[in-house]
This record gives sequence, structure tokens and C-alpha cells, in this order.
Amino acid sequence: MTEPKAPVRNVSDTARWVAYFRARETQRPDALFRDPYAERLAGERGFEIARTLPDGNKHEWAWVARTYLFDQFVSREVEQGADLVLNLAAGLDARPYRMQLPAELRWIEVDLPDIIPYKEEILANEKPRCRLERLALDLADEQARRRLFADLNQQAAKIVVMTEGLLIYFSAQEVASFARDLAVGDRFHSWLIDLASPFQLKLMQWNMGKQLSEAGAPFRFGPAEGPNFFVPHGWVPKDVQGLLKTAASFNRAPADLLSLLPEPEGPLGKYPWTGVCLLKRTPGPC
Repeated sequence: MTEPKAPVRNVSDTARWVAYFRARETQRPDALFRDPYAERLAGERGFEIARTLPDGNKHEWAWVARTYLFDQFVSREVEQGADLVLNLAAGLDARPYRMQLPAELRWIEVDLPDIIPYKEEILANEKPRCRLERLALDLADEQARRRLFADLNQQAAKIVVMTEGLLIYFSAQEVASFARDLAVGDRFHSWLIDLASPFQLKLMQWNMGKQLSEAGAPFRFGPAEGPNFFVPHGWVPKDVQGLLKTAASFNRAPADLLSLLPEPEGPLGKYPWTGVCLLKRTPGPC
């Protein structure tokens, strides 16, 4: 007998799954963003993952809120003078094509070698709205990423970094090292991340962790300190927005979760929280 195909085969499959949710949002008359490329980027594989994962569509509101918040944060940073957007683990993100961006803005996407050719093929006939470049790199390779960061630090005046959906796959020690590597460059001014509380991390591990662990992409990072985890490593949280609060503001949050609002102040260790954070680099050595 033929063994059933795994819902998620590798970490690159998660990018197809996320593109599926962007495609679904784009079809809504009240969409918070429009991504006309998402359906093609998700492909049949992305739709298949959504159909076969247990509760695959249950948290659509969270994926939509995350995309919306990253859109808002990166737009604000570009308006405030960022001349280079560095999207690390860019996946199947289409922001350079779908957002209103200055033509002179430089945008660099970095990801694993297996996903870049697929993305370039899908978008071959599309024109980005800014100066787009793509680099193949394994960000777990410390020496390679340090060389990249040092090189880019000499090429721009104000860099904003995006790591959407990346840090959760790293250990706390690896995230700390990653943060320090970014903080070395004085041109790296801001960093956009998504983050989960320890309790939410456990829920995610229980809900879909088995499938992702089998694909070699287990969920690992959900610090008890929350955004303050990054302070000793050169980064200070300046704006923190919860996904549930954001979804509720647009009437997208599930009714059974509204009892969790308003979000508590202080440590979120035992609270099921996910959000997007704007970090700013601390001047001087970390």
C-alpha cells in the first residue's frame, strides 16, 4: 500500500500554506490587503495543505492579522526613511509587487535555495515596484549570515529587517545569537518580528507541532520575557501589537476567543498571545 503523503513535507511547504491564507483574504470584499499573486504562489500544494492539516483553516484570522501588521510596520519604516528592506526567510511574500513602495527603495529577499526558483518562475512576468534582489542563503549558517550583514551594512543608510515566521523555528540561544549578529551593524535601525508567548507556543506545538516536527521544522521559540527577550542582545521593543486584538478591531476574531481581550499588561507566560513587534537597535555594543 502507498503511504499517505505528509501534509507538510518541509519548511518551504509552510510558505505555500501561508500564501493560501493571503489568497483567501484577497477574495474578501472587505480584505485588509490585496495579494493578487498569492493564489498562484500557494499553488495546488498550498491548498492541499490547508485541506489536510487538522484544523487547517481554524486560525486564518491570525495569519491575516500577522500579514496586515507587517504591512503596516514596514510601510511606516519606509515612510520614515528606510532605504533598504531586508526580508529574511522571505518565503513566498509578494510585498515588493503588491505594496505601494518608492521605486528607488532597495528590497532584498533571502531564503533557502529550493524556494527561490519556484517563486521566480511564478512571478517571472510580474514587475516589482522597487529594486528587488534575491539571495539564496541558509540563515542558520552563522558565518554566512554575518558576512551578509556586514556587507549590507556598508551599502545602505537605514536598514529595516523583517523575519516573518522565522524565529519560532530557532532555539532561544540561536535567536540571541541572531539578534546580536544584526545589532553589530550600525545601519540596521529596526527589526520586525512575530512572537508567541510560552503558553501559545505549547498550544501550537500540540495543535500542529507533530506535522511540522516530522517535516524537520518544529516550533521552538516562545520566550517568557516576551519582546524584552531582545533587550540584552541589542534591541528594544518600541511597538507591540497582538494578533487577537488586531483581528478583533476588524471583526475577524473568533467569538470564543474574545474573552481573552483586553490583553493583559506585563508578562504573558501563561497567556495565549501572539503578536508582531517593532524592535529598534540599541546604540553602541550589546
